[in-house]
Amino acid sequence: MTLATSWRVRPFTETDGKAICTWSYPAPYSVYNWPSWEELSARAEEFADPDIREKQYAAIVNERDELCGFVQFFPLTGVTRLGLGIRPDLCGQGLGPSYVECLVAEARRRNPGNEIDLEVLVRNERAIKAYIRAGFAVTDTYERMTPTGMAMMHCMVHGAEPA
Repeated sequence: MTLATSWRVRPFTETDGKAICTWSYPAPYSVYNWPSWEELSARAEEFADPDIREKQYAAIVNERDELCGFVQFFPLTGVTRLGLGIRPDLCGQGLGPSYVECLVAEARRRNPGNEIDLEVLVRNERAIKAYIRAGFAVTDTYERMTPTGMAMMHCMVHGAEPA
């Protein structure tokens, strides 16, 4: 078991992207599985696009420099929206709050004045609990298109009062 005691943010590489594309989350979290690296590269999407990878993505490693997850700092006006993932074998071990706190600290370092938010599927109760423990609150709920179709989402804002 790889229990991390500290997280570090580093630049996201193509090798990281290839590794993340092999991660396999069990149901009901399989919606978070990425397509193959070949498929993502053919479409030049997300971290397979070198420009997006450099500007928006970072890798998260533990004290042994093992890839543990990733974060996307999606730029919006006045807001840094986090997109994140943690390696499947690290899920459900109570690591979420410290992991998310690391991402929030990096978002604040990158854009000190920005609000920090994220979107999460309403049904992902495990992640929602971790986000709440890391200082986020649900501020809005809505339906939007996802890679698997329309789904109900929460918008959660760091440091906000719950809606």
